Amino acid sequence: MGNGQPIIVVEDLTKVYPGGITAVNGISFHVRQGEIFGFLGPNGAGKSTTIMMLTTLIKPTSGRATVHGYDIVREANAVRLSLGYVSQDLAVDDALTARENLYLQGRFYHLPKPEIEKRIDEVLKLVNLHDRADNRVETYSGGMRKRLDIAEGLIHRPRILFLDEPTLGLDIQTRREIWRYIENLRAEYGMTIFLTTHYMDEADSLCDRIAIIDRGVIKAIDSPSTLKSQIGGDIVTLKIDSVTPERVQAAVRATEALPFVRSVKKQENSNDSYVVVVNDGETAIPAIFHAIGREGASISSIALKKPTLDDVYLFFTGKELRQESGSREDAMRARMIMRRVRR
Repeated sequence: MGNGQPIIVVEDLTKVYPGGITAVNGISFHVRQGEIFGFLGPNGAGKSTTIMMLTTLIKPTSGRATVHGYDIVREANAVRLSLGYVSQDLAVDDALTARENLYLQGRFYHLPKPEIEKRIDEVLKLVNLHDRADNRVETYSGGMRKRLDIAEGLIHRPRILFLDEPTLGLDIQTRREIWRYIENLRAEYGMTIFLTTHYMDEADSLCDRIAIIDRGVIKAIDSPSTLKSQIGGDIVTLKIDSVTPERVQAAVRATEALPFVRSVKKQENSNDSYVVVVNDGETAIPAIFHAIGREGASISSIALKKPTLDDVYLFFTGKELRQESGSREDAMRARMIMRRVRR
C-alpha cells in the first residue's frame, strides 16, 4: 500500500469528443505514492481516455489533474518524463531484437548511450528476458512481447507506470506471470502503478484500491475488501414472475420492508431481475419467498452467494461487467492512433 501521499490528483476531469460524446464525465480521485491503483470497467467506460489524459496524449475538455505535482496541460513535458506508459497495443518492433527495441526507446528519452546499455540489462533481468535479449521479437510469445513492452516503459526509470489493460488477450497462466512482475516493480522500486482492467480477478489480486467506472462516471473507490464489505451480508439474485408490473413493484416493496434486507437494486435492462443484499441468506430466502407470494407474485429463479467483486460492480452500476465490442471510446481511440501514425 502507498504511503498516503498523493502522487496523482484528479479534479472534475472531463473529456467530450467531437459529436458530443462524453467519454469521461467530471471524475475526481487521487492515487497514493507507491500504491497499485486500478480502474475497473468495461470497454467504453472511460478508462483509456482517462489514462490518455493523464499521460498527456490528449487534452481534457475541462477539469484539471497533476501527475507528480506537474499539471498535465501546462507542464506536459515534465509529466511525460516522470511516467512510463504501456498501452493496450504492443509498441515493440518485431523485426528488432529486445535489446534493439530498448536501445531505441532509451534514445527517445535522450539517455546517454552507456547509461542505456546498463539499464537495458537491468530491465531485461527484471522481466526475465535477459537470455532472449538478442533474439528478434518475432520469435517471442505473446506473454514475452508484453513483458518487453513493460520493459520499454521502464527504461527511463519512471516514478509512475501506467498500464492500460496489461494482460488483455493473454491466457491465465501468462496473466498471473505479468501480475508477479507488476508486484515486483512496486516491491523493489516503490513504483506507483496505475492500471486499467476489466478482469475482476486481476483487480482483486493486484490493486490496493480500485475505482469502479461506468459510462465516464466513477461509482465507487476503495480497496477490494472494503468494497465487498460495504455490501455486507449475502447476495441474493432473483427474478420475480408476475402478470402485472404493479404486482412486481408491490413484491419489491414487500422485500425492501423485511428487517434483514439491506438493499434491493434492479438489474439494468431487466424488468424483473433484482439484487438483494441481506444479513443472512439462508434465513432470508424463505421469508423473501413468503413476502413476494403475499403480493400475488412468485420467484422464477433465485441464487445465493457471498459478495465478490462481480457483485460489487453489479451493486454499484446495476449491471454485470462484460465487454461490448465496438464501443464509441474504442472507435475514437483507434482514429486517434491512426492520426498519430500518419504524422
